[in-house]
Amino acid sequence: MRLMVYSHDTFGLGNIRRMLAICKYLLDSIPDISIVLVSGSPVIHSFRLHPRLDYIKLPCIGRDQEGKLSAKYLRTSTEKTIRLRSELIKTTAVHFKPDLLLVDKKPYGLQNELKETLTYLNACKPETKLVLLLRDILDRSEVTISEWEKNQYYQAIEWFYDRILVVGMAEVFDVVKEYNFSQTIVKKVKFCGYIRRELGLKSGSTIRKELQIEPSEKLVLVTPGGGEDGYRLIDTYLQGFSSQTSHTRIKSLIVSGPEMPFSQKEALSRVAKNNPNFRICEFTDDIISYMEAADTIVSMAGYNTICEILSLSKRAVVVPRTQPVQEQLIRAQRMSSFGLFRFIHPESLTPENLLETVVEQLNRTSKHLLPLSCLDLDALPRIEQELSQLYFGNMAWKPSPMERKEEDLQHLILGSIN
Repeated sequence: MRLMVYSHDTFGLGNIRRMLAICKYLLDSIPDISIVLVSGSPVIHSFRLHPRLDYIKLPCIGRDQEGKLSAKYLRTSTEKTIRLRSELIKTTAVHFKPDLLLVDKKPYGLQNELKETLTYLNACKPETKLVLLLRDILDRSEVTISEWEKNQYYQAIEWFYDRILVVGMAEVFDVVKEYNFSQTIVKKVKFCGYIRRELGLKSGSTIRKELQIEPSEKLVLVTPGGGEDGYRLIDTYLQGFSSQTSHTRIKSLIVSGPEMPFSQKEALSRVAKNNPNFRICEFTDDIISYMEAADTIVSMAGYNTICEILSLSKRAVVVPRTQPVQEQLIRAQRMSSFGLFRFIHPESLTPENLLETVVEQLNRTSKHLLPLSCLDLDALPRIEQELSQLYFGNMAWKPSPMERKEEDLQHLILGSIN
């Protein structure tokens, strides 16, 4: 089985971490599978990759907090950078000849950079099965529907894709209803549940020993994910705990994230170094080991972080990002209403209420949440099952463009060119 994976990456670590977890599971579960991952993530080389996973690195596209895109490192226009990425993706498909293409989040890719590849596969290799992977929540319903209509994503799914795999639960957020999927699209949708995270490389006790945490002390892990917009959360946390003398038995490990601007990391380090209860580092590719060691976690509400918290059944205080999309805010609101963690809206965030909420969590008698029997965390085996079924031909044969009506084919080609 030859699987090509496209990872949409412009902001943070969420997409690449999710796709790497899927790739690892597939490589461990399916004999003789070959996977090539195509990604623009600027930190993909920092992760511990599966020894049988290879990747094509695309030029980086960055996105600011308002959502504006631009070339991150190259001194070229956004349009030229997207064109270069598009050519690299198509060239990979032409020569790798995938049996399946797994696309993350955007049916046509970032700035429609997948259009030529999809059109090529449909015309020249129609037996290739196309699968769209959607996280549990994209954005507010009206925003997502408007974007999908503008970019013709609904038509793209109807024309090109064989499956839509949603790594979430309809009980938390029903993308079918929220995003107004047609009946044609609904038939392709499979809710797979959330992604259970594997245990880390080290035990919690080993981590606590390395950090010199005494049995009588509490450990708080503070992590804003990639860190591009994590400064306020960490700064607020440091302000709250720096002024307290009554919480000397609380130690804090702060992982700022590799994408936090250097000046902000320096400012946080200056504050942290004056307090022996604070320890700060930039990045670890084994964050889940530190989560296991922690008594409470302070984080944003990114998909991967929340899955890790739930997989470990950990107590947490979550402060979601609200821009440029409200995915994290919706996730935090929905899941906190189920009692899965404590939620503070960023507009209400202060050093005082963050301190109070963290201490409240630390003082709970139970270290872990109650077993989450109602939460489905079996996305990975379901993804493997769906891809295997597609590969072994359990889905209906997808017709080639020559079998379609001439006017529909013309519309397809013109849409691709436009």
